[in-house]
Amino acid sequence: MATDDRLPTRRRAIRIVDDGMREVFELYDRLPPRARTTPGLGGGDWSPKDLLGHLESWQGYALEALDAWAEGHGPEIDAVIWSTSTSVLNRDAVARKASRSAADQRRRALATHEALLSRLEEFGDARWRRPGTARGRTPAGARLGNLLGGPSGPFRHAEAHLPQLRLVVEEALAGTRRNS
Repeated sequence: MATDDRLPTRRRAIRIVDDGMREVFELYDRLPPRARTTPGLGGGDWSPKDLLGHLESWQGYALEALDAWAEGHGPEIDAVIWSTSTSVLNRDAVARKASRSAADQRRRALATHEALLSRLEEFGDARWRRPGTARGRTPAGARLGNLLGGPSGPFRHAEAHLPQLRLVVEEALAGTRRNS
């Protein structure tokens, strides 16, 4: 069985994921409504609403992995990752959610996040350390850490986007103060 010295315990992973997303939600909620759908996050084409959709997608892939493992097979996202670049995967996921209102995207992202936390709570520590399938080599917790990871490590995807979102919030609030 493969091990990863950077793999946190299941409880620690839940805290990392929840802390990152809670800060994303708090920052998002501080934005004036118009700023939630204004592109330019990180100098790119995404709005804060798009970021919520992006993070929701990856948490959804983690939920799908949990479902697949429970059924005894690997998750579809594994095949998609091998056949598609991450940038195309991200672009397509954001495009599928583009028609959602900012409020609807916020609700859905929160619902997906809460479902993920609930499933991780139920998953169990022994299961965390075993591969997702009988043929797997990587512990399920490590695989989930990759799906929900960022440059700072496993489960730190939301954390990776916080500096950009903080900047958008600062700029939006400064603009609101100037215009009042």
